[in-house]
Parts: sequence; C-alpha cells; structure tokens
Amino acid sequence: MTVKQLSVFLENREGRLQQIFNILKEANVNVVSVSIAETSDYGIVRMIVSDVDGALAALKAQNITAKVVDVLAVNISHEVGSLSTLLNAIADAGINIKYMYGLSTGDTGASIAFKTDDIPGTEKALRWTSSTTRPSPSRTSNKQRCMSAPRLWGAY
Repeated sequence: MTVKQLSVFLENREGRLQQIFNILKEANVNVVSVSIAETSDYGIVRMIVSDVDGALAALKAQNITAKVVDVLAVNISHEVGSLSTLLNAIADAGINIKYMYGLSTGDTGASIAFKTDDIPGTEKALRWTSSTTRPSPSRTSNKQRCMSAPRLWGAY
C-alpha cells in the first residue's frame, strides 16, 4: 500500500536532527519510522509520520527543506525467505528498489517501506500472495495506516 513519506534535507552538524524532532514534537506529530542517510556535508531524514501535512507545514515554517513522496509499505511474515520472495517478485517485474527500511516488528510479521521506480507496478507484482505481503487498503489515512502498523497494512 502507498503511504506518504516525509523527506527532510539538512546539514550534517550537531543539533540539526534534534531540531527536526523538536519541531515535530511541538506540532504534535508522531514519528512512526525513521531512516537517516548521510554524507560528510548533509543528510536526508526519511520518515513515516502520523500527520504528513502538519509535519510539512511545521518544518517549512522554520525554513527547513522537506518534501513528501510516496513509498510502498508492506507486511511480511517472520519466516525464512519472506523478504527474498518479496524482492524476487519485484525484480521479476523489472522494477528497481531505490531504498528500503523497516517500520516495526511484532509477533505477526515485520513491516517495511520502500521506494521503487514504479509504485503501482510494484503493488501489482506483489498481489500474487497475501501470506508474504499485505499492502493495505488505499482509503485509510496516513495517520490510520501508521498508528495501526503493522496489521493495518491489510490484505487483498
């Protein structure tokens, strides 16, 4: 299922990450998942948050560069080979994964978010199984999706 991801671009220096999370806290935005990629000069903080619009507005009000992109969130079972099966289905469809990170874990499975070259094509490629991947219904809000992870990622 497609969810909105907030990507924040910032200098790689002491206190910048703290500033971002303080702004989100003041805006009453819950961070459900975070991934940080860095170089010596800058970083990209990728987040799934409970209120994308609120987070974006709060960050922009503080002159912090951020954008919203679609990523795919799926739930995979805690079984040997589950991730491999999912990745094989995407590769077999000729789709490139740009990045991937974990969302949460639990007894029933693990959730991952990933960005591909073709989100709708990826969803189509993964529909062949509901035991390995369970994209959720598209009519739920980002807040509902995030606050209920991993179960609300749903099944077809």
